[in-house]
Amino acid sequence: MKDQKHSRWNKFLFQWSVFFIGLFIMAFGIALMIKADLGSAPWDVLHIGLFAQFGLSIGTWSIIMGFFVILATSLLTKKKPQSGAFLNMVSVGLFIDFYLWLPFFHDPVTGFGKWMFLIIGILILGFGIGLYISSDCGAGPRDSLMLALTEKSGMKVSNIRLLMELVVLFFGWMLKGPVSFGTILFCVTIGAIVGRTLPYCQKLVKFVLERSEKYEDINKRSVRINHHDGISKEIR
Repeated sequence: MKDQKHSRWNKFLFQWSVFFIGLFIMAFGIALMIKADLGSAPWDVLHIGLFAQFGLSIGTWSIIMGFFVILATSLLTKKKPQSGAFLNMVSVGLFIDFYLWLPFFHDPVTGFGKWMFLIIGILILGFGIGLYISSDCGAGPRDSLMLALTEKSGMKVSNIRLLMELVVLFFGWMLKGPVSFGTILFCVTIGAIVGRTLPYCQKLVKFVLERSEKYEDINKRSVRINHHDGISKEIR
């Protein structure tokens, strides 16, 4: 019983560690795209536009909008929001502000540097999304709303997601958020990137969890050829 509790605790810690590491990586990708100043992802266009018009910080607006998204999802589903959605909302906002606050994280000054920041940022963001989803600790606010709208409307997930992104992008553009080549590049590539990174991350998480269970449960370990009860051949 004690071993089972220990195993469950280790699994719990590992999954939430993967969750937060994934969000930390994802936020770094977002920060790189913001620094590139060639256009951001639709939700970040909205956050930057709100920041430009009303102050506060980009990460703070990410948290505020995440709260309203969670509230809307809760009203649609008539269910209490999952803890993972709240932690996702707060953590990503704090991580974005942390990266943008770093004194040595300067804006690229050349066109080549800007494009490198943008491309690397999209790749890192996609990997972070795949990693945090693979932890299976709950979807983020926007993904939760997407699933709720899909269930209520009966429309395809892809169509709901596209509609959400277009609405958010429109309001972000109206608030003078950065809509440019990077926004288009993100929209046409992020699905394919996450489609590649998510299975890889899921396999990695599954491998680590299964390996951990195997070592913690002696009955699951492979039997060694020279396995014995500790009594030497001489005594036998």
